[in-house]
Amino acid sequence: MTQGSYALARVAVIVRAPVRRLWALGAVSAGTGALVPGLTGRRVGLAAGAALFVLAAAAAFLARRRRYAELARGASRAGRSVFLQDRAVTVRNWARARRWWLAAAFLAAIGSSFAAPATAGLALAGAGTGLWAKALWLGRLERGSEALLWVRTERAQGSPAAGGVRGYLTTGLGAGDALPGGAKRPGGTSRGRAPVSAAR
Repeated sequence: MTQGSYALARVAVIVRAPVRRLWALGAVSAGTGALVPGLTGRRVGLAAGAALFVLAAAAAFLARRRRYAELARGASRAGRSVFLQDRAVTVRNWARARRWWLAAAFLAAIGSSFAAPATAGLALAGAGTGLWAKALWLGRLERGSEALLWVRTERAQGSPAAGGVRGYLTTGLGAGDALPGGAKRPGGTSRGRAPVSAAR
C-alpha cells in the first residue's frame, strides 16, 4: 500500500461470513443429536430446537440494526488511496479469529444433545439464518442508496457495528468482488486489489 492508504472490508461480507459455518455446524450437531434419545426425548428436543431456531434467527437479524442504519446514513465517500479487501480474505480472517469459538460451540451443541437432542444445533442454524437475512437487508440498503458499504479493517475486528466503528465509507456498486448483500459476484471477478478510484 502507498503511504496514507488503508484497507476496507465490506460490511455485508463480515455479517455474512458466519452463515455457512453456523449452518453447517448446526446441521451436523442437530443431526447427530437427533440420534441420541436424551433426557427430554427426541420429540421434546426437536420442538424446543425449532423454537430456539426462530428465536436465534430473530435475535441475529434484529441485533444492532438501528446502529447499522445510522452508520449507513452517515457514510462518506471513500478516498482514492484506499484498497478493497477481497471477499475471500474477509471471510477467512473472520473464521481464523473465531475458529476456537466455533469449535467450542459445535462441541457444546453435540454435548447438550444428551440433555435435549438437536436443540442447540438448531439454535446455531437459526443464528446463521438470521445473519443471512441481515446481510440481505444490508444489500437492500446498498441498492437503495446505489452505494456499497465498507469499514476500515482494523476497526471491524469484532462487529462492523461495534462502538469503535466511527463510520462507514462507500463506493459504487461495481467496486470489489461481492454483490450488494455480500454474495460473491458471478464469475468470481475480483477487483479488490485495485484502488477505489479505479472501481467507481
